[in-house]
Amino acid sequence: MKSNTKDSIKVSFMKLLNQKPLSKITVKEIVSECGINRNSFYYHFKDIPNLLEEIFIEQADSILQPEHADNIYDYLTGTIRFALDNESAMMHIYNSTNREMFERYRERMAERTVNACIDYYAVDCVLSKENRDAVLVYYKSLLTGFVIDWLNCGRRYDLSDKLRRICVIFDGTFENAMRNCIQLN
Repeated sequence: MKSNTKDSIKVSFMKLLNQKPLSKITVKEIVSECGINRNSFYYHFKDIPNLLEEIFIEQADSILQPEHADNIYDYLTGTIRFALDNESAMMHIYNSTNREMFERYRERMAERTVNACIDYYAVDCVLSKENRDAVLVYYKSLLTGFVIDWLNCGRRYDLSDKLRRICVIFDGTFENAMRNCIQLN
């Protein structure tokens, strides 16, 4: 029952967050939306930022499933799926005083994605720590840059389509980076 209540709180919060800015959401609205009392909310979460942080951590830990990704595009779209499914909520968080929390989430997602790509494409070789770190910084910066651009443009373009085009245009560059890393070892 506790898990269901906690999940219900998260679902209700995300529903509200997709409808209005974070600063306009109250605990009273969340508990009303999911049909529980305030004490139940506070049993599970300290406050709304704590709820948001738990949702972000949960998403970051579960969103990337390497066994279902056959290429860079699959990795990237797996990483941004939550953002695409909750575009309005992402904008509300991005434009809120809790933006730092969103940035930590974005960084964590990008790092997990790039590390998973490196592990997938460099499965039969050992990369030096320096080379792995260089690839991580480069591709993490690209991925976070895509998301920042999309948000700064007010989501005026289809991020999934843009990433697909980028992956087609730059097809093979990640694999080439892996080959160059192996030669530098």
